[in-house]
This record gives sequence, C-alpha cells and structure tokens, in this order.
Amino acid sequence: MPALLLLLAAVAVCCSCCGFALVLRRHGCCRCLPLMARTEKPFFRILYGLYTRTRLGYLFYKRQLKKARERYPQGHSSTQAIVFSGVKVVPVPVLSDNYSYLVIDTNSNLAVAVDPSDPIAVQNCLDGEGAVLEAILCTHKHWDHSGGNKALKKLYRSCRVYGNACDDIPELTHPLSDREQLAVGRLQFQAFFTPGHTVGHMIYVLDGKSGDGPDCLFSGDLLFLAGCGRMFEGSADTMLASLDKVASLSDNTLLWPGHEYAADNLMFAAVVEPDNGVRDKKYQWVFQQRQDKKCTCPSTLGEEKEYNPFLRTHCRDLHLALDLQRGAEEEWSHFRSRVLEEVRRRKDLFKGR
Repeated sequence: MPALLLLLAAVAVCCSCCGFALVLRRHGCCRCLPLMARTEKPFFRILYGLYTRTRLGYLFYKRQLKKARERYPQGHSSTQAIVFSGVKVVPVPVLSDNYSYLVIDTNSNLAVAVDPSDPIAVQNCLDGEGAVLEAILCTHKHWDHSGGNKALKKLYRSCRVYGNACDDIPELTHPLSDREQLAVGRLQFQAFFTPGHTVGHMIYVLDGKSGDGPDCLFSGDLLFLAGCGRMFEGSADTMLASLDKVASLSDNTLLWPGHEYAADNLMFAAVVEPDNGVRDKKYQWVFQQRQDKKCTCPSTLGEEKEYNPFLRTHCRDLHLALDLQRGAEEEWSHFRSRVLEEVRRRKDLFKGR
C-alpha cells in the first residue's frame, strides 16, 4: 500500500505541477482533467487526486458517513419543506453539512433526488413522504454528492441517473448536455453545464411552472449562500463563465445549495466587502438560524447578487475593497476573472471551504 500511495502521489504531482492534462480511459471513454486552479496548493492537489481517482476516496466517504450518522442521528440541521401547487421540495440534511433534496410531484408521488449522498436518509425521507424515486439528478462526481447512487439504484431498478459524462458519476444512465431538459411527472427541469468545481459539474433548474411557484436552482457545489465552490478542476475563467450562467437566471429563483456554509461565507464576505449593509442584515438572520441548528436555505438569486462576493466581480465596491484595478488594455472578462481568483484565494486562506 505505501508503494501504491507514493506512485499515486507522484502522478498527482506530475499532473498538477506540469503543463499537461491527465487523460484517463475508462470504459472506452476519454476523461480529460484540466489543471487545478492556482489557488490550490500542491499537497492538497495530491490528496484531491487520491480522493477522486482511487478507492481511498470512497473509503474516506464511507467513514465520514458512518461518523455523521452517529453524531447527527436526526441530521445536522432541522429543515422545512416548501410546497407549491403540486410540487414539494424537501431538504434532506446528510453527512456533516451537506444537503440532498427530494423534489416530489404530489399528484403522482413520483420523486426526484438531488445529490443523494446518504441513501438511508434519502430512503427514510421517501418513506415519510410516501413517494417513489423516479430519478436522481447528480451535480458532480464527489462522493459527498454521488455516494448514494448505487444503493438507491439497487432499490429502484428503473430509476434514471442524470449527470454529465465528463464526470465519473456512479450509475449514470442518462448523460446530459448544457441546457438539456428533462421531465419527471409534472416536474420540468433544465440542466446547465457549469464546470470549474469539477470538469463535469451540472446545476439543475426546476421550472416554477411545474407547480405555479418560483424557479428552483439546485446548485451543488457551484454556488452557496454567500459563497461558491473551490476551483478544483478549472481556471477562474471557467468558473466565472459558470457563475455568469447562474447570474443570468431570474432574481426570484430559489437557491438550494449543496452545503450549509452560510454563516462562514457571510463572515468572509464581511472581510472583503465590510460596508455591505444587506449582508449585515442577512448575517443576523443566518446567525439566529444556526444558533437553533436550522437550515438557512433557500435564499434567492436576487439576494445573492447583493452580498455574495463571487457574484459581484463586476462591482466597483468589491474592486476597491480588494485593491484591484483594471489594466489599461485589459479585457473586462479577464479583469473579472482576476477578481474572482483573488476572492477565492482569500476565502481559501480564511477557512478551507
């Protein structure tokens, strides 16, 4: 085992420090892993390679799952479902700070699970709702989002598993492309290709017309309340393009993120943009929610544009706070990428999320 770890570490160092991409062939299909963002340190890149490319990652996930079930037998946070006409969105707290989601067509009792990392917690929720799992929407390959796919697929043989083919999604049956649409009962979703956190990251938007309510964005690890995911498999340019897709959605879209990071993210936002009064008000609410171990989602994209620094790379106030200036000949998109990279770098140093 030590020799294997050294070999894997050497491969990871080569891939992260050289100017080459790692091409892997699995099941007759090429996977190309782009260089990790410059904000990530070489040693972390090694660990990340072991987590995503070897069985060690799966074993680590199983260990974390066991510990979380013991520590949080009822889940890490109390949650509340939101019901529209014919549609119910149920947050499911899993692991130490993740959220899975059930989206239920209440007329047919058909359900969609988003990122069901703990199959037992998701199945318990399905039982409580009297719903049948029809499909899994997987945002990306990381075990804390995809780890329950296999077990749930065994229970529901006809269950469809959606995701992007660029990520190694467990049990994937229906690969999706950018802006592709899918339906489960009355539930209408659109998938958006949003690489950056991983090479094949996807987000899913539930059309509000499915239940006469607002659109719902299931963002995985692309966007959190007041934050965004780390750029494990993409550049700042790539991540900026993905975030801009989110920013183009309607302001009243509800944001359902993959993690409970709100308090930490808002504390960081106060450091990079200290004079933002909207953020102060939001933090007071989030602080009280977390004191009571309550879920802080959903927020709205309109709110996020007011205080989330990762969606404010175009804002002069943020540029001044970061002491960044656009070069005389610098393209606007390039400058915004620099702003995003700097915000991400500072967030990684603030706390490693």
